[in-house]
Amino acid sequence: MTDRAQTLARAAGLRAVFEAAGAISVETPVLQPAHTLLDLYGEEIRARAYVTSDALRGEQMLRPDFTVPVVQMHMAHGAEPARYTYSGEVFRRQEQDPDRANEFIQVGFEVFDRTDPAAADAEVFALIAGALSPLRLRAATGDIGVLMAAVEGLKTTAPRKAALMRHIWRPRRFRALLDRFSGRTSMSRTREALLAGDLPDADAPLSGRRSASEIKARIRTLREDAATDPLSTEEVRLLDALLGVRETMPFALEQLRDLSVDLPQIAPAVARVAARAEALEARGIDVRSLPFETNFGRTSMEYYDGFVFGFFSPDRADLPAVATGGRYDALTRRLGQGREIPAVGGVLRPGLMLELEAAQ
Repeated sequence: MTDRAQTLARAAGLRAVFEAAGAISVETPVLQPAHTLLDLYGEEIRARAYVTSDALRGEQMLRPDFTVPVVQMHMAHGAEPARYTYSGEVFRRQEQDPDRANEFIQVGFEVFDRTDPAAADAEVFALIAGALSPLRLRAATGDIGVLMAAVEGLKTTAPRKAALMRHIWRPRRFRALLDRFSGRTSMSRTREALLAGDLPDADAPLSGRRSASEIKARIRTLREDAATDPLSTEEVRLLDALLGVRETMPFALEQLRDLSVDLPQIAPAVARVAARAEALEARGIDVRSLPFETNFGRTSMEYYDGFVFGFFSPDRADLPAVATGGRYDALTRRLGQGREIPAVGGVLRPGLMLELEAAQ
């Protein structure tokens, strides 16, 4: 374990690096309104956050990360373009792994700039890579936007596409839906019984939280879905091939471009990946050896909708990522009350950096 004073000193040093790059240092409250986070992530975030409440402010959460409050602050008061840095405690419940910290220091750098998104992506990645360079970490990159574009272009109904989009960050659920929509898996007996049954009467006795009208609407939706033609074998094959892209950047781009011939809806997203690769190279990143994986970021980066990256210790598989980040344009739209701006950022864990340095 590293000393807290050492961790805070390292956090201050990292913040200074970002300030030298033009970032303004900002602070956010430790207690965050729960309703905002629940609106963004749903009830599932309760399993990862510490929740409390008081009579005046209602339900609150100990800050699970900085990005949401920083975006709120910028959308309410920030000028354009803007760069921010911050550091402080974040809190995560750990019910599965008692060895993982439930409170740790996080340092971040966020860029709000609509001029050149590819250059902004490269700026954030390169600055963080430079700060971590003595540790010889393994980098990982991806782009959630490529998969999103593929789903949006599927030849199926809007409800099916919406369901797949909702579960992009839950790979097992996404796969289960894809198998069901393509006819690979048969309908469960529970679902068959539900579809075969009569719609409930308005005055029928109910258990649970759903009303009779909600249950009726759900059954109608399920019946409409059951009557929908399955996804074509070719579309599913192409999606599987897309999800299987895992190469260094030049070869990954080659595969993505080949796939865009049959999945033309991904072509703009692939062009953004290519522009980012050029911007990264201009920043001194060796893109020839930089990994790219379409699947990367799908289990832990729920508000990202484009570029995603992480840095990991190749010798300590037990440790979480030392740094993560990505692009979250859609989040600014949701929190901007009608305004939006392209945005990208990343966070580092100085405590893990010190731990790895001590081991070296």
